[in-house]
Amino acid sequence: VQLQASGGGLVQAGGSLRLSCAASGRTRSMFVMAWFRQAPGKEREFVAAISWSGTSDTYADSVKGRFTISRDNAKNTVYLQMNSLKPEDTAIYYCAAHYGGSYFYTYANEIDYWGQGTLVTVSS
Repeated sequence: VQLQASGGGLVQAGGSLRLSCAASGRTRSMFVMAWFRQAPGKEREFVAAISWSGTSDTYADSVKGRFTISRDNAKNTVYLQMNSLKPEDTAIYYCAAHYGGSYFYTYANEIDYWGQGTLVTVSS
């Protein structure tokens, strides 16, 4: 499975961005899709994940209520809508996937596939 993330950029605090991640390859398999992020000098951390069916999701406490993950399986695409952005949201955001229907893995070493990352910069 190949993952291609896009949509990053520079935004002022309080603004919004929407990230997209297009999957190709063995997309007929059941995958949980997720977003992680990595700020300079920090470890990669979990942001959000969504089940194969799209009916359940989970978020890191730091983004809960501000970010929304969604997916369109017909387009093999997952999205991350980010609202009320804060400077501490600045990071490289990575699209990720792991096998399974609805069990969420939230540690980076549990992920099966990674996208290349897209940079989000939030200015104060």
